[in-house]
Amino acid sequence: MRYHVIGDEDTVLGFALAGVEGTEVSSAAEAETAFKNALSGDAGIVIMTEDTADMVRARVDEYVLSEQFPLILEIPGPKGRKPDRPTIREMVNQAIGMNL
Repeated sequence: MRYHVIGDEDTVLGFALAGVEGTEVSSAAEAETAFKNALSGDAGIVIMTEDTADMVRARVDEYVLSEQFPLILEIPGPKGRKPDRPTIREMVNQAIGMNL
């Protein structure tokens, strides 16, 4: 399974050291293009920093809820996890409609 990372320079460089291809973005337009290209490529998992995903939040949320592949995984950026972001448990509870 192939991975593709979309994010800031440091994140993309870090993943490149592990052999993961990526796209560095610094604007919403670049994030939109990178996201579109990643979805049309052969990646099984697209990794995005929270900041990058926020640049195209409506598109990411629409795609995540569509039950299509590749899997979209949001990770904290270099500054750490955003305090307003739900935890993984909260996202699972919301997705299945009950508390685990």
